[in-house]
Amino acid sequence: MREERVIALAGLFQAIGLVRAIATRGGADSMAMRPSIASIFKIDADSPADVFGGLGQLRPGLETLIAQLDDEKRDLALTRLGISVLRVQSRLALRPSMLRELRRGIETIAAQTQGLDAANPVVAQRLAGLYVDTLSTLQPRIVVEGNQQFLRQDAQIAQIRALLLAAIRAAVLWRQLGGSQWRLLFRRRQYSMMARGLLAQCTLSGT
Repeated sequence: MREERVIALAGLFQAIGLVRAIATRGGADSMAMRPSIASIFKIDADSPADVFGGLGQLRPGLETLIAQLDDEKRDLALTRLGISVLRVQSRLALRPSMLRELRRGIETIAAQTQGLDAANPVVAQRLAGLYVDTLSTLQPRIVVEGNQQFLRQDAQIAQIRALLLAAIRAAVLWRQLGGSQWRLLFRRRQYSMMARGLLAQCTLSGT
């Protein structure tokens, strides 16, 4: 179960790592973005790894998670973003009507964009609209730090909102697997070791 929690956390950190890349550099790796966006539509899956299309798709997330669990390499802005995502997910858990609205919205977008690649701008735009109508109404809102030049561009804004939705999806999975902020705080070393083991599996399998 702990390993599954680490997989969910890697999914969360992959999504917010991509958000940070877009907010600070104007763009992110589309290969890493694809499984994050696609995970939003995996409402039902056989395992946590399947939510993200397999463990090999989470290499960037595992690397980001390991860096964040290391005091010397931690990006404090990314830490703040992760905490904000977890807080919003906690508030979402108290709003069953919004959870139902999100599920209906995701199913509708899946039908509307069937056949399109998960990294397609149309998919991001539709998911961003769902994010605005639902999660962005929860307080306090998630604040993304970055370069205002990129944070004012429609395409980047849509990608960021879609990825925040992906981060919330991963946070929901983490909570379902018994994850908590206290557990993450006091078991950082264990989580780091497991993340390194999972990353080694990716390397050995050539994914």
